[in-house]
Amino acid sequence: MDIDITSLSQDMPDFHNHEEAREWFKNQFHERFSLRSSDDEDGKKVYYYHLIKHPDQYEQYMESFAKEQEGHEITNMETFESYSTVQITEDGDIHFIS
Repeated sequence: MDIDITSLSQDMPDFHNHEEAREWFKNQFHERFSLRSSDDEDGKKVYYYHLIKHPDQYEQYMESFAKEQEGHEITNMETFESYSTVQITEDGDIHFIS
């Protein structure tokens, strides 16, 4: 599955809240949409998800953090191209961070 972020952002519906947006992404991308963290920004709850474009590369990247390694380093940009970060606010605003 090739994920084109530009097309995705143009084709997705307007959302009224975080739950509605999360449900839509989960229905579209299933296990390729994963919550990573949340935060409060300017009094608004914000959720950060990874939209996984290349599962094999992404899995290796995530596993590298689980291992205790000295001198852990990333040697190419393919790792960062394996996913995009999707920021969803509590009121359903979406921002893509690639």
